[in-house]
Amino acid sequence: MEIHPESPPESQARWRRRKEARRPEILEAALAVFAEKGLSAARMEDIAARAGITKGTIYLYFQSKDAVFKALLVETIGERVRLSTEMLNSFEGSTPDLLAAVLRIIGGFIAQSDRVVLLKLVIGEISKFPDLHRFYREQVVDRGMALWEAIIARGIARGEFRPLPPEHMARLCMGPILLAAIWRTLFAQFDDEPYDITGLIETHIDVLLRGLAADGGAP
Repeated sequence: MEIHPESPPESQARWRRRKEARRPEILEAALAVFAEKGLSAARMEDIAARAGITKGTIYLYFQSKDAVFKALLVETIGERVRLSTEMLNSFEGSTPDLLAAVLRIIGGFIAQSDRVVLLKLVIGEISKFPDLHRFYREQVVDRGMALWEAIIARGIARGEFRPLPPEHMARLCMGPILLAAIWRTLFAQFDDEPYDITGLIETHIDVLLRGLAADGGAP
């Protein structure tokens, strides 16, 4: 007779589902606390209270406040870099189309995601936390710059872009993106009408591709 293993009790299944959901709940609570109090003033007790759990529960998932912030960076900004890098490695179209697609991915995040506040915290406070500062430089900035330099180098190698220094062009690619993030998190509250960040990204793409075009004109 064939013997089938018993299914786990429903209570155990619910517990496992709850445990898996706890980590993202902690991160969302932490994001709200960081946005409200800032990185320096936020405490693990505040995050626990916002998440409706004890402080001890947080330590089952994260060793410190720095670890919580690192996880937010990796799963938010770092994830966009990872997805864009995968696109670079598999993209079969033209480099102008690739560059535009990556800018739209990042621009969409800036325009729509509440997690854009992380960039405000990075600009305003991360230098007070040396370990986080280095982590952000190595895991986000350096990887992001390498991505943009690779895109520019691809276009130059294929004769689609003028031979401009990739290290400078990488920074020019990101300049308006960072401005949009700063505007949304610092100044948007004073706008009579919401600023059109999507329009900014499309204008940036047009100007950038015209400047990069091999013939010096329209892409």
